[in-house]
Amino acid sequence: MKIGLFIPCYVDQFYPKVGIATYELLQKLDCDVHFPMGQTCCGQPMANSGYQYLTKGCDANFIANFAGFDYIVCPSGSCVLHVKEHLHDQNQEEVAAEMRRKVFELTEFITDILKVDSIHGNFPYRVGMHVSCHGQRGLKLSQMTELNAPFFSKPEQLLHNIKGLDLVSLSRKDECCGFGGTFCVTEEAVSVKMGQDRIKDHENQHVDYITGGDMSCLMHLEGILKRQKSPIKTIHIAEILNSLGN
Repeated sequence: MKIGLFIPCYVDQFYPKVGIATYELLQKLDCDVHFPMGQTCCGQPMANSGYQYLTKGCDANFIANFAGFDYIVCPSGSCVLHVKEHLHDQNQEEVAAEMRRKVFELTEFITDILKVDSIHGNFPYRVGMHVSCHGQRGLKLSQMTELNAPFFSKPEQLLHNIKGLDLVSLSRKDECCGFGGTFCVTEEAVSVKMGQDRIKDHENQHVDYITGGDMSCLMHLEGILKRQKSPIKTIHIAEILNSLGN
């Protein structure tokens, strides 16, 4: 199984340890992982701002870098959802369509493709799980609380056997953090207030860390936490799961 590791541009630039943790974790799970050096932004920021027509170069580059892999795996639900819904190329549309079916968010890939139910590791802290909107409502990584349906969460499932990890129960577990990509720039005050509310729920549970599957949301929360001089830290779920075998 040949895996193409798709790392979002903001992770590459600001949080490279998340990319490294993802790479190491997939290797520990016996995957043949490759990182295409020519990859760049997938085009999500432009598309989300209404400039989808500007992403043709991003689409062509993505196809050039990832077309030869069995699966494409990424530690970001929002970037995966963008590729699943928007990757097109008029010169290679059949290839693009096949790639849209082969791209997976990290925890989704581990649970649905590798069929791993849980991971044994070590992370002795009290942790709150932030569920990002794109992953939950777009990729269906977890159940939405507004639905009268059985609960499930692919990310939480993988955390249950991490030694020492105390996963808290939040009062509003799938509330948006307010990041929203360019929304946090165009609607700064609303975005910050939503982030503060999200953090307050975690503070009430006395967490040591806030984790999640999208570093973009965690970056937004991290900025607010630092300005509030909070002792709470953020950590991507890949970094916790990578304690496997350590």
